[in-house]
Amino acid sequence: MRSVAPLATAGLAAALVALAVAPGTLAAAPGNTTPQRREPAKARVTLTVDAARGRHTISPLIYGVNFASQVSGLGKAFRVPVDRWGGNSTSRYNYTDNTYNTGSDWYFENIVATGDGTLGSLIRTDRKRHTSSLVTVPMIGWVSKDSPRQHPFTCSFPKTDFPDQGGFDPYDSNCGDGVHGSTDLTADPSTTSTAVRAGFDKRMVSHLVSSYGRASHGGVGFYDLDNEPDLWNSTHRDVHPSPLSEGELWTKSHQTSRAVKSADPTAKVLGPSDWGWCAYYYSAVDDCGSSTSDRDAHGGLPFGAWYLKQFARAQRNGGTRLLDYFDEHFYPQESGVALSPAGDAATQALRLRSTRALWDPHYVDESWISQANGGRPLAWIRTMRAWVAKYYPGTKIAISEYSWGALDSMNGALAEADVLGIFGRERLGLATLWGPAKASDPWAYAFRMYRNYNGHGATFGSRSVRAVSSNQGRLAVYAATKAPHGALTMMVVNKTGSAISAPIRLRHFAAGAKARVFRYSAAHLHKIARGAAVAVRHGRLTETYPASSITLLVLPRR
Repeated sequence: MRSVAPLATAGLAAALVALAVAPGTLAAAPGNTTPQRREPAKARVTLTVDAARGRHTISPLIYGVNFASQVSGLGKAFRVPVDRWGGNSTSRYNYTDNTYNTGSDWYFENIVATGDGTLGSLIRTDRKRHTSSLVTVPMIGWVSKDSPRQHPFTCSFPKTDFPDQGGFDPYDSNCGDGVHGSTDLTADPSTTSTAVRAGFDKRMVSHLVSSYGRASHGGVGFYDLDNEPDLWNSTHRDVHPSPLSEGELWTKSHQTSRAVKSADPTAKVLGPSDWGWCAYYYSAVDDCGSSTSDRDAHGGLPFGAWYLKQFARAQRNGGTRLLDYFDEHFYPQESGVALSPAGDAATQALRLRSTRALWDPHYVDESWISQANGGRPLAWIRTMRAWVAKYYPGTKIAISEYSWGALDSMNGALAEADVLGIFGRERLGLATLWGPAKASDPWAYAFRMYRNYNGHGATFGSRSVRAVSSNQGRLAVYAATKAPHGALTMMVVNKTGSAISAPIRLRHFAAGAKARVFRYSAAHLHKIARGAAVAVRHGRLTETYPASSITLLVLPRR
């Protein structure tokens, strides 16, 4: 029998990956224990860290996880700063009876959550772990009705009403997929759901405040304005078959954010929390740019930029900031990368290159996004910052769902370590990883390198400083200083299949005599190993970084 815990499933479009992949290979498969080759002298990489430049605070909220309270072993691995209650199942979650609908992810069934699958359980676990909760509030206009806890479940397309469908739940033969041939069937929303407005969200937040206190007093700190609304007409087409328009999103976002702030003025609101490139630039009415009628009718701006502009105007008119974080999801669209196993050597190389889409103004995406974006670099975090600066200054930026896949492999750990470094350097305000299963997998060791590298809670620095690699694609580097004594932490990610010996040139830092070394690699997939200390001579230190490895150097101030 299937679990009744909420389905932790990302939006449909997160899996819309490209069919064509640009050529390129990098390294042997991770886990290779054959003797490592060193790069030839002509390919040597140099690293430079300047402690006086590029200084800014790294938000601790970038190290978040979706449904962290349900990840096996995570509570002991490292402290998660923020835990998100999100995904498709939360769009119609009814807090009054813990019922949600699976939508198109699983035959549009109403499921009653129990045990650690409830919202209350997540919040209580988070409080015990000193983790902030990020809770999705329904905005779609419907929430699930109280339903049977056992089969047969209440569902939108029962066989008794729709006998001819493409498929039926193998565990509940009365519940169908709502497809007849190539046609989506039309459901009666009231079969599974109850119509609600923003008042429901106000009551929901008020209930959470009554149960756990305001955000400012340890209650729920953050609220997402639903989940991937640009896909409602797909994931929740049984209750919202029409494509989302810009006007509908703004009306519902405005009303819902006001409801949240009314119930808890100290809480932070995130939105629009949509799925990817199409939703960054177009409403569902415009169908990823197939049309521009909706966009043109609203001033011609990219959807996300227009959204920010509306909230800025609302604050000018009403005097209250209703949106605290401009939040979008990010799933790399290259074939075989997001939400996928490690794959072959070419796919692993592609995964490690594709992190550049977050920031690199010279990197053109190696997926269908390249053509959709007019051949221009995406540089998504920098684009988000630019939109905020122009249309709603003071808004923080967030990525509340992302995944580079391969979470159970060294290749995935390398990508995750690179992404976390990028998040800190590029001034992201909050991020939560999607889809991890257990804290014994390599992805969690990438997090440990930033959040608990010595097993006693030691963390990567909190103040980013300038770190530059002569070849970031081979040997990525990130650096930050630690309070209170100003030690310098340097994270080096070797993305290649060869050991690389590289010097780090230090500037504007009074270095101690030696740097401590902590390393995660294919040689020890279930622990972070201590390496021999590295001496500092004349403002530089040289270390050899094993193939496919993550190395942290901790250098005290003299």
